[in-house]
Parts: sequence; C-alpha cells; structure tokens
Amino acid sequence: MDKIRVIGGNRLSGRIEISGAKNAALPAMVASLLTSDVLHLENVPYVRDVLTTRNLLQKMGGAAEVGEDGTATLRAFDIQSFEAPYELVKTMRASILALGPLVGRFKKARVSLPGGCAIGTRPVNLHIAGLERMGAVCEIAHGYIEASTTGLHGSYILMETVTVTGTENLMMAATLAEGETVLDNAACEPEVSDLAGLLRSMGAQIEGEGTRTIRIHGVKKLHGCRHKIMADRIEAGTFAVAGAITRGDVEVVNCNPRHLTSVLTQLSQTGAEVTIGPDHFRVIGRDPILSKNVTTYPYPAFPTDMQAQYMALMTQGDASAVITETIFENRFMHALEMIRMGADITIDGRQAIVKGGQPLTGARVLASDLRASASLILAALVAKGETVVDRVYHLDRGYHRIEEKLARLGANIERIQ
Repeated sequence: MDKIRVIGGNRLSGRIEISGAKNAALPAMVASLLTSDVLHLENVPYVRDVLTTRNLLQKMGGAAEVGEDGTATLRAFDIQSFEAPYELVKTMRASILALGPLVGRFKKARVSLPGGCAIGTRPVNLHIAGLERMGAVCEIAHGYIEASTTGLHGSYILMETVTVTGTENLMMAATLAEGETVLDNAACEPEVSDLAGLLRSMGAQIEGEGTRTIRIHGVKKLHGCRHKIMADRIEAGTFAVAGAITRGDVEVVNCNPRHLTSVLTQLSQTGAEVTIGPDHFRVIGRDPILSKNVTTYPYPAFPTDMQAQYMALMTQGDASAVITETIFENRFMHALEMIRMGADITIDGRQAIVKGGQPLTGARVLASDLRASASLILAALVAKGETVVDRVYHLDRGYHRIEEKLARLGANIERIQ
C-alpha cells in the first residue's frame, strides 16, 4: 500500500495547473447512461473514483475509455445490466448517481447503497423520495435500492435539505420524464451547473441551475456531445492553503477563482496576500498567520471539503480559531492525527477549537478520508522532520499526483511503497 513521505520546512513557490473536477466528472460520466450516442469528455482527472466509474459503466455493458490525457469516450448503447454492484461502488458515494439515469432511460435500476469517505451519515432518502414523486416505485432490500417505473412524470420536488448528489440525480432522471419537474431548494454548487450545461448540450431543457430552483422540461431523447469538465475548485483551494501555510508564493492557474470566493476571502482574512485574475489566482503567505473562525455551509459559503485543509492552516495561527462543521457530523477525524503531530485541537461536538502557535513535528499518521489526506500533507509541509501519511488510496480518489505537483513547487515529498 502506497504512502506519502514529507520532510517539512520548505517554502513553496511556483505555478501549478489545476486538474478537472472529480466531483463534476463523475456525474458527467454517469450521464452517458441517458443516451445511446457517444459522449466525449475533456479535462477528466485520472483519479481512482473516475476509474471506478469507468469500470462501473463497463460492468453494465457500456463502452467506456478514460485516458491519462484527460479524455473520456463513453457510450451506453448495449446496456446488459441495470445494477451498480456493491463490490464496485463500496468505496465511492457517487455510485448513487447511476440511479436517476437508469430509471429515467431504462425504467429500472438496482443500485448498492453507497460507501465512500467515513465522514458521517449521508442519507439517500431524498433521492428515493424525489424519484417516487416522479412515479417510481422504490424499496431498499439486501443493501440495494431497487427502483422501477412504467414511466417518469414531472413533479414539484421540495428537497428538505440541500444535497448535491440528490439534485444531480433527480435532474438527470427528469431530463427524460414526461412534463416539467421543479427542484426546489436545489444545490447551487458549480458542479451542478457543470452537469446542467452538459445535459443541455445533450438536448435536455434545463434552466435555473446555480439558483435554489431548477426547472427541467422532459424530452423524448438525448444525444451525444462533447463537453469539457470544469476545474477542480477543491484542488485549487488546497494549493491555495499550501501557499499560505508555508509562507510561500503559489500561483494557481487553469481554474475559476469565482468558485473559490469564500475560501480566498477567508485566506485574505488570515493575512495571506491574494490576487485574482480571470482564470488564475496567486497566494503569498505572510507572517503572522491570523487565527480566524470559520463555519462550513453549502455553496457559495465556505465548503466542507476545505474544512480539513483550513484546520491545518489554523494550527499555525497566532491565537485560537473555532471551526464549525454544519454539513457532516463526523468530519474531524483528521484532528486526532494532527494532535499526534503536536497540534492543540479540542473537539466539542460539531466545533473544533484550534490553538495556533504550536510547533508541529513529523509523525506517522493515518488518513481517514479524501480531504483528511490532503490536510495531513499540508500539516506535514510545516512540521519539523519526517511525516509519513498512510492510506493514501483515499487521496488518490480525488487528487491526481498531488505529490508530484507539490514537489514542483519545492516540497520535499515522495510516494513510497
């Protein structure tokens, strides 16, 4: 099993290019189930979750090719199976996204209840309730969601809580439903808008993405198209924190800074110098790093996927900061590993109190989830001595060769077996 070894103390400097967004690529790939035509995707990150999704589509009988050059060619022409099996999707929550397209086009689906990072309860009841409102019959049996319909119809669906995958799933199903579907209290994340753009290019009639109300007018058939996946805003944010925490000078290119307004604003408040261009930004870390509280909320507020990285930054702050996690109830597991490195962190329910100014020292640490992996590497960049991060298969789910990118910025980092 691979590990990442870091020798801390180097100031990062240079220019880094951001990969395509994993969280946009996965629903885009699954959207290929909505048509028998070829779907060409560009800027697809070559990460573990993408390859798992490729394998899932192939298992169903679809043609799916993903290249390290960022291209993917997908065609769901001869689908033989309507099941997303447990053995393929147990490590990836995005498997639930197969449910909507399968029911929408083929009128049946059997999808394993999803796995993924162990960061708290992420119920699928909103997915099921929405499909039932559209005319599907759903039940959970033997660890699977089994759904069938004689034909989906449009409906008004009020989502009790904001859910990105729920919005994406129901949006895809509704593209082939009869009539109009209204998703109220929908997720506004850029990845949802990216998917809506793809679906429109396939012939879907969608409006309102990026707002809390999305309207989908069902059509009879969708066709293939070519689509470029948006840049990964969380990867960009991670490198922004890397520049700030090492008091470095990092320019992040091929991204959309507007997707990171909350993160870059927060970094500015901690004392970092942030300059923004149309498709790039630059972060220059300054001393002292100011301790500032933060609370995670759905987009456009500070994202839960940046909470762990921000915690690493706050270990180097000049005072104490309170980090409040409102999205997931079990997303502070990385704090225990940072404490092993010398951090002073107290967990109180959904809040973490981080006392800054504590020198970190290298240690062997265990990654519990995708973003925790990144946060431990960030902490290791400023720790004295050697840190070895284990279980980096979590990291590989969403970051493409992050150790190589950090090394190009001057980090003393390598992947070991």
